[in-house]
Amino acid sequence: MYAKRISSLPPYLFAEIDARKKEAKGKGIDIIDLSIGDPDLPTPPHVVEAVCNAAKDPLNHRYPSYDGMLAFREAVAAWYNRRKRVHLDAEDEVLTLIGSKEGIAHSAFAFLDPGDIALVPDPAYPVYKGATLLANGIPHSVPLREENEFMPDLESIDKEVVRKAKLMFLNYPNNPTAAAVEKSFFKEIVDFAHDHDITILHDNPYSELTFEGYEAPSFLSVEGAKDVGIEFNSLSKTYNMTGWRIGYVIGNSELLKGLRLVKTNVDSGAFQAVQAAGIAALNGHQDCIEANVAIYRERRDILFDGLKSAGMEVKKPKATFYLWAKVPPGFSSIRFSMLLLERAGVVVTPGIGFGEAGEGFVRFSLCVNKERIKEACERLKKLAI
Repeated sequence: MYAKRISSLPPYLFAEIDARKKEAKGKGIDIIDLSIGDPDLPTPPHVVEAVCNAAKDPLNHRYPSYDGMLAFREAVAAWYNRRKRVHLDAEDEVLTLIGSKEGIAHSAFAFLDPGDIALVPDPAYPVYKGATLLANGIPHSVPLREENEFMPDLESIDKEVVRKAKLMFLNYPNNPTAAAVEKSFFKEIVDFAHDHDITILHDNPYSELTFEGYEAPSFLSVEGAKDVGIEFNSLSKTYNMTGWRIGYVIGNSELLKGLRLVKTNVDSGAFQAVQAAGIAALNGHQDCIEANVAIYRERRDILFDGLKSAGMEVKKPKATFYLWAKVPPGFSSIRFSMLLLERAGVVVTPGIGFGEAGEGFVRFSLCVNKERIKEACERLKKLAI
């Protein structure tokens, strides 16, 4: 019945977690969900107002352009110039997406032929591997180890694999490990890509969720980066717009043409009223970002202190809204996650769901209010783990 490519896909991690939560709720367990990275904070009011006004305009009820509204792409270019010191040609170096997940998945079809190798970080957002498999490519795992601060060890990748590889997926600030990098890391990646003729796809949705003065650099801020890659970004985490499905990809114009060609055959572009909301978000006052960061910082500190008090080994992140914690000795990540769900009603994401190298860890999300985080910490302490 199904295409063979479907059978190569593992069950999608978050769908599996939803099933477990539903089962626990059916048993009457009070669930505190620290598993999914879906902001609980509202979209800024001026953005909501913009979409309401735009939705009333009949011009926005028709098919949008495939590239996205030029005004939206200009807003993206201006935002990147202001916040990341990256200069972009809005017409040729910015492409609108229906959420960055869509663009990342379609990029595998644009750049991989059957049997081509993509270097995929492990652990990682599951879409990188899933998209490669759907395009009949071969995902080659590149472990992100704690001893290397969850950055890829480029020298350890098999030389024959590197010679054959066409793509490399990257994501910093990182999901799930919350690792953050400096600009010098991207310089190494650009040199690596130049030396081995590899296209870099950098996923950057957590770029503004940073703490203690850390500024997350754009991959494209490095000289030569536009020659070898593109960067995906989204309004989902920055402006609490996960459900709106609006994002973009920037960088190498020839690569964007390839992705655009795929998209014109499978979708008809993002709803223009949502693009209008995106313009309001990108061009409007940015106080909402600082307000979000302050809330996440307080939640992070509460959860970090609570996990440490409960006996867990965890580092305080300087970016993202995740904490990546080691499971206690004698537990697998799944077994420990099930323990927390069944005995404490706390849902976390097992590290193995992000790849084999994620085993031994679980991911906590900060997307619930601080009172619920405090309650979760109290429940963990009572487990005496």
